[in-house]
Amino acid sequence: MKKQFCTILGCALALSHAVAQKKPLDHSVYDLWKNISFHDISKSGDYVFYTVSPQEGDGYSQLKNNQNKLLLNVDRGQNPKLSEEEKFLLALIAPYYKDTREAKIKKKKADEMPKDSLLIYDIDKNAPTKIAAVKNYKTATRLSNYVAYSQDLSLPQKADPVKAPDSLENGNKSKTSAATTKATKKDNVLILQALASGDTVQFWKADTYTFSNSEKYLVFNKKVEGKDSTNIQGLYLYDIPKQQLKKISNGKGVYKGFTFDDKDQQLVFLADKSPEKSLLPNYKVYYYKPGLDSAKVLVEQQTAEIPKDWFVSGNGNLRFNEKGDRLFLGLAPIPRVKDTTLVEFEHAKVDIWNWKDDYLMPQQLSNLRRDQTKSYDAVFDFNGHKLTPLVDQTFDQTFTTELANEDWILATSTFGNRVAYQWQAYQEQSIFLVSTKTGEKKRIKENWVGQAYLTPGATQVLLYSSVEGSWSAYSTSTGIETPLTTGLPVSFMDEENDMPTFASSYGVAAFADDNKGVYINDRYDIWYFSFDGKIKKNITQGYGRKNNIALRLVNLDRKDNPRNRSFKISGKASLLLSCLNGVTKENGFFALDLAKNIAPKQIIQDKFTFRNAKADAKGQWIVYTKENYQNSPDIFLSQHFAKEQRLTDINPQQADYNWGTAELVHWTTPNGYAAEGILYKPENFDPNKKYPIIAYFYERLSDGLYTYSAPAPTPSRLNIPFFVSNEYLVFAPDIRYQTGFPGKAAEEYINSGMEFLAKNAWVDATKMGIQGQSWGGYQVAHLITRTQMYAAAWAGAPVGNMTSAYGGIRWSTGMSRQFQYEKTQSRLGKTLWEGLDLYLENSPLFHLPNVTTPLAIMANDNDGAVPWYQGIELFTGLRRLQKPVWMLNYNGDDHNLLLRQNRKDIQIREKQFFDHFLKGMPAPVWIKDGVPAINKGIDWGLEY
Repeated sequence: MKKQFCTILGCALALSHAVAQKKPLDHSVYDLWKNISFHDISKSGDYVFYTVSPQEGDGYSQLKNNQNKLLLNVDRGQNPKLSEEEKFLLALIAPYYKDTREAKIKKKKADEMPKDSLLIYDIDKNAPTKIAAVKNYKTATRLSNYVAYSQDLSLPQKADPVKAPDSLENGNKSKTSAATTKATKKDNVLILQALASGDTVQFWKADTYTFSNSEKYLVFNKKVEGKDSTNIQGLYLYDIPKQQLKKISNGKGVYKGFTFDDKDQQLVFLADKSPEKSLLPNYKVYYYKPGLDSAKVLVEQQTAEIPKDWFVSGNGNLRFNEKGDRLFLGLAPIPRVKDTTLVEFEHAKVDIWNWKDDYLMPQQLSNLRRDQTKSYDAVFDFNGHKLTPLVDQTFDQTFTTELANEDWILATSTFGNRVAYQWQAYQEQSIFLVSTKTGEKKRIKENWVGQAYLTPGATQVLLYSSVEGSWSAYSTSTGIETPLTTGLPVSFMDEENDMPTFASSYGVAAFADDNKGVYINDRYDIWYFSFDGKIKKNITQGYGRKNNIALRLVNLDRKDNPRNRSFKISGKASLLLSCLNGVTKENGFFALDLAKNIAPKQIIQDKFTFRNAKADAKGQWIVYTKENYQNSPDIFLSQHFAKEQRLTDINPQQADYNWGTAELVHWTTPNGYAAEGILYKPENFDPNKKYPIIAYFYERLSDGLYTYSAPAPTPSRLNIPFFVSNEYLVFAPDIRYQTGFPGKAAEEYINSGMEFLAKNAWVDATKMGIQGQSWGGYQVAHLITRTQMYAAAWAGAPVGNMTSAYGGIRWSTGMSRQFQYEKTQSRLGKTLWEGLDLYLENSPLFHLPNVTTPLAIMANDNDGAVPWYQGIELFTGLRRLQKPVWMLNYNGDDHNLLLRQNRKDIQIREKQFFDHFLKGMPAPVWIKDGVPAINKGIDWGLEY
């Protein structure tokens, strides 16, 4: 017994020594970490294919069978695509990262940059084919036998590019290649390649191109530089089975929007053949079908039904209905054009703000490109050869069903109610049914606050009232509205909403495949409601609410049919549910057999997060990613969840580094509220040591207990695994708010949570820090005005003065910030004039004399959410009071840092900042002395 004990002790000491020897993460390791950027499973379930991407550098794609055998590894492979018959895998191969980087350093032109390659892999023959220097490639919606790709190749100058290309039987040779000359030049060529044989057809000077749905046709336009003396330019249709090329539209111009009907019997497209110097495009809708000599104009500005001063929009989408007897297109008002004869420097450049404008001028400017390209739905009926405009500028959105065969579409309008969005955060809207036959508009709701959905069969408009928190169904045939959720003992709106605005719904889970009902979520369970109101059934039998587990349908539809946009299930289906346990935070899957009318059966519930489940056509093989704090997301495959196979191990290097653990912490706040949060500890945690601790927070984070966080440079959030690896404790508390007092809520939960943890001997209560970004940054700024318990604080993009922020602009959208304070995240619930005391109470700026904590601020001059002058007000206020404060302005960067070099920089500075104030390490130059403007771009002040 003694010998066994010694052996165990020896092993334990060896293990402890091994953990102690693990390296802490440093700033050089970021690019070692990879992620699963794409994965899928074949229809048969025989193959799984995926892409693994680094943060920066060269990734790879792989193809495996369902026995975890590697069939193909594609270095730098991206966007793999499997053919319908599962015979071929296609993927792009990116250039080496180092080559692209070098080309950027040398400032090479776009056409000189390294190009992608196209990989075509024959699975049965284990034969890869690599095609170099591919500009782009396309396949039909259902890839089967062909691929088309575009390249720049040397074109013999004496070749006749208008000659028809060789047939597929003649392989890679085209008739243009027969000409011989020494002088050549680069030109664009579109190549159609048969996957099985490798035979190709070349189409010189081709520009944009598209396959028909079934691969029967390839349509493309040709354009040439300068004069077109040989009449090459125009639109061409290549009949692939017949190997016949036909020019179906003549002339120089812009061709786009190539759209086939579902049966590949009709083609429509947009073309603008206006003179080059025309100030306005003049798009027309063209129509072609086999048998016509050429495409004919279907709709143009002169079409009788087009409203006066309107024309065909070049930005509208063309789409056939399923039957192919209707075409939806876009119309738009003809815009005014700028007078090019005016002398620029003699005229004012001015924005005129008017209080009656629907939207603030910054919002109009932010949305200018969108508004300039906005189109309004119209429908062309081939049976009556008639165009019917459906909506005008007073409408916001239109909705059709998947098939678009129905006589009604749904349209919404906020016209007349738009100004109030400035402070309400919602817009009252009118809901209309619009006839696709006559354009008649039937208003079914006025001043509606909520959501409206046209059901897949267009038999109902599904309505959610944000005011009442209830669902109802409006019959498009009878005009009768039927309540669905009223009278039930559960709520269908967010039970945890703590903002002074209407609560959102838990959403629609799915529609019934017979178009007679809908599946709707409550907080925990899923309900079925028949549209006639006669059936109200909890299909999960109340299991979720009884066990505090949120159950949600997993959509395993493969979307092989492009019209299949909705998730539809039968009343006897076997379903897969995801779950989140509200107590343990565990995730997993449940099975639900609707035919048996029983409670869902647990498949797995574990200390992991499961994501992105996909299935084969029969739903037998399931592929998904699985992760927790200790385990990087990897791909797993299971057959009926009977046995799990791990297919990837993308971050094995993690084993070399001191990682960490995540645990759920519970405590009671001073006012008696039950609270919870996540505590992260280093892997080599020693309860006999004292650790500095940093609190990172936003609102509620504890549901992410079992999620992975890679050591990537973040947009400004705390890099949790990085700090934990470097022997910090990190605490992420949940915060629950009361209207009018967001600052006090932060005090209630964050401070009490840190005080609770400080009772442990392994927490150094003199070395506690806080860090937050955006809303978290505001809370950081507030907390240091109310307590002296923190030795260091870092606030990213904080609001410091709610009185000035209230009247500010969110520059990314151009919207006023008033709604945020009255109705949403800032939670004050009153206007500035109604609740001035609340605005002053919750503004850190007015309490800065209380600050004793050193503060670092990030406030960027291109912040699109929080005006950067908020950071300036905090900085200049603390500077005036002679309190230690630093501010980082990453020039031209946004609210959350976008540029990777800036993300890397801020990680270094955050580590230096907290190391100095929480670990007593020396201060780097930027903290100690600063970096003057004269040294900007020369010295970054990172050295000690």
